[in-house]
Amino acid sequence: MLAHNVFFTLKDKSHESVATFVEAARHYLSGHDGVAFFAVGGLNTELDRPVNDQDFQVALHVIFDDKAAHDVYQVHERHLEFIDKNKELWEKVRVFDSDVA
Repeated sequence: MLAHNVFFTLKDKSHESVATFVEAARHYLSGHDGVAFFAVGGLNTELDRPVNDQDFQVALHVIFDDKAAHDVYQVHERHLEFIDKNKELWEKVRVFDSDVA
């Protein structure tokens, strides 16, 4: 399987902005073929140990059955529409892709 973890640092860090962004991600990015697991949500600010990276507001976690499913997702119209409609809202995006079992 392939784990696709994306961390969004938003320009507007308000609770309302985070909630709206999470809902947009859920709408456009969930339900794709070849996805074994999907989750999206906001930073848990209660976990603030020195090792906790807190340089993001929204985390997206998608586990694909394989790299082929990931590749289809990357060019899918809903994924591209999400990027187009939301890219102005983020300050920074970090993507961590890894093979997992």
